[in-house]
Amino acid sequence: MVFFPHGHGYGLSDSPATPLAEPDCDPLDDAGLYASATIGEPRHAAPTVTLCGGYQLDPTRAHPLLHDLPDMIHIPARLGHRAQLHAAVDLLVGELDHPRLGTDTIVPALLDTLLHYILRDWFDEHAKRNADTGWAAALADPAISAALHAIHRAPAHPWTVATLAAQAGLSRAAFAKRFATLTGQPPLTYLTWWRMTTAARLLRVSDTPLSQLADQAGYTSEFAFANAFKRVYGTAPGRYRRHSQAGTRSQPHHPATDPTLSPSGGSARTPSRR
Repeated sequence: MVFFPHGHGYGLSDSPATPLAEPDCDPLDDAGLYASATIGEPRHAAPTVTLCGGYQLDPTRAHPLLHDLPDMIHIPARLGHRAQLHAAVDLLVGELDHPRLGTDTIVPALLDTLLHYILRDWFDEHAKRNADTGWAAALADPAISAALHAIHRAPAHPWTVATLAAQAGLSRAAFAKRFATLTGQPPLTYLTWWRMTTAARLLRVSDTPLSQLADQAGYTSEFAFANAFKRVYGTAPGRYRRHSQAGTRSQPHHPATDPTLSPSGGSARTPSRR
């Protein structure tokens, strides 16, 4: 499996000396998730089936952990390793080979599952290399990971640096320093970002009243929430919802959703599909 986190182009060939043909698999194509390809010279070629999918991401809104990823992640197919990843691929192939009732829902969920397995594998391997900073180190740090899980589980909670430090089992000063060193931002800055990201997702995919969204984002009033949202997204929540949902209705259906990834294992999706 090969994953390109930053959207770079690529070619697939049996040998570096073989000229690249026209792409058989384009994740922006409606039919691009599942493609047949011929690898090698025609007289010696073996048929090859390629699973090819993509996520449409706004790089300015993606989770900061994605910035730590390399241009390419290669996960070798080693017998007896990564059983869950193999199982997810097999399930995806089964749905695509024999679509049935619910396939349109199952395929995006399996793509989300694959993405999380890929990221988990890379972060686990990266943490083993004793990374001192970055999200791999943050997720491997029990104290900072505990604080991140607390934020993700209950973004509306009136968190302070002191209460998050208590979740981490550290003093306020030690926690604030370690959190900023590992993640690259202070705890409350990340908390605000996560709240606004969660609110933006709900604005895109639901008709939840703004007063309720404000409460879910941890704001005591709709006015305070609207001001905070506008500072981050440059537009009022109501206008953001109208624009996003109008764009969604004009988009065709595609097999995968674009995530804002939660290090605690969830994903906040937008309805734009690729």
